[in-house]
Amino acid sequence: MSEAWRQLGTPRGGGVLLIGDHASNHVPDDIDLGIDPGLLSNHIAIDIGVAEVAALLVAGGAVDAAILGGVSRLVVDCNRDEEAPGVLPIASDGHAVPGNALDDAGREARLARFFRPYHDHIAATIAAHRPAMILSLHSFTPALSAHPDQARPWHVGVLYNEDDRLAGAAIAALEAEGLMVGDQLPYSGKLLNATMNRHAEGNAIPYVGIEMRQDLVSDAAGQALFAQRLSRMCSKLALYPGE
Repeated sequence: MSEAWRQLGTPRGGGVLLIGDHASNHVPDDIDLGIDPGLLSNHIAIDIGVAEVAALLVAGGAVDAAILGGVSRLVVDCNRDEEAPGVLPIASDGHAVPGNALDDAGREARLARFFRPYHDHIAATIAAHRPAMILSLHSFTPALSAHPDQARPWHVGVLYNEDDRLAGAAIAALEAEGLMVGDQLPYSGKLLNATMNRHAEGNAIPYVGIEMRQDLVSDAAGQALFAQRLSRMCSKLALYPGE
């Protein structure tokens, strides 16, 4: 284990690997973001429900292993390209993060401590145990403070970029669960897909990005229900390996 990541389960060649970039709200004691500590339970700091659903999927055998980010997305956003300004966000949904206004040396130290070890571990895991499929798991807030007029009614979103081999089957599987599914909503994988671009598309491994609506996975009952839905989805996607 590492402060940059934690792993659940055991990776298996030909299996399913789950990646959760924003599964933690941990901020190391020696980092001061300059924000109200109460914001660490907010969507700007963590993808609510992801760690719990991931653990259930591993325990139930739907995925073999999960690699989860070890720190809050406010410490470093691992679902960004390293050179992107938002990798160390100075603001999120209307909240300033003054502790991330770092000089070049501070930025480099933050990336070297968290961002690179996280991605290096994913790369090493894939190289040693090439999965048949990668499941990228995120969650989204039903309402943005900065844009309260923007409705987000979808129960779940399916994201992808150039590789859409599993997208259609994933959408169909989730719609069969009675869910309102956003195809490239509430975000588009064409624009926000850095981790999957690097580790899935970069290795020609079929993948699907899943965005769960946070109010549906904010308690144990909702997390268990979503884990069951995603488990059934994974079983169906196994019929569409794409390779």
